Amino acid sequence: MEHNSTVLRAAKPTINEGFVCGHYLNEVAEGFFQLMLGIRYAEILAHAYTQPNHSYSFENVLFAECDGRIAGMALGFTGEQHRKFSVEPLKKAAGIRVIRMKIVNLLFAPMMQILKTISTNDYYLLSIAVEKNLRGKGIGATLMDFIEERAHINGSKRLSLDVSAKNEGARRLYEHRGMNIESQWPKRIPIPGMKFYRMTKVIC
Repeated sequence: MEHNSTVLRAAKPTINEGFVCGHYLNEVAEGFFQLMLGIRYAEILAHAYTQPNHSYSFENVLFAECDGRIAGMALGFTGEQHRKFSVEPLKKAAGIRVIRMKIVNLLFAPMMQILKTISTNDYYLLSIAVEKNLRGKGIGATLMDFIEERAHINGSKRLSLDVSAKNEGARRLYEHRGMNIESQWPKRIPIPGMKFYRMTKVIC
């Protein structure tokens, strides 16, 4: 698929692309993956990325390219797929750091519950990122167009995502595309500096 000189393509199960995905994931998550997995977070995510049937798998990733170079990424899946995903590929890639991963997941349990609320009928956009020097050129919009198309093809009733309350620019972008805030996380136990909005859009 091509739009405004941006070419979209499916991801490949290579370590190099896994590193790119890992860096994007950590950037969008405001450093959470580095906190959870340590300084080798990108390497760990890269190895997990090459494996199928989990949230961070290459199977769920779409890359945008400009002039033959990766310029952005979108990672999404259906709620039904998410319920069948395994955490084992990430645990295996983490090795001994799985202990750190478990501790962080426990400490941030109120926030981690957010992924358990993905509706079976939703197509969930886990992450979308564009290279900083290429933002404002329509790459993000092209990725979003494709994600909405994929959601429709998969028979999903809605598109959903979670965005940091601090990321006002992204929230305005999603609102411009017809998405609305449905809920706020964490709901009960506040985590200093961490607040997210679940945004949704009905797929026509």
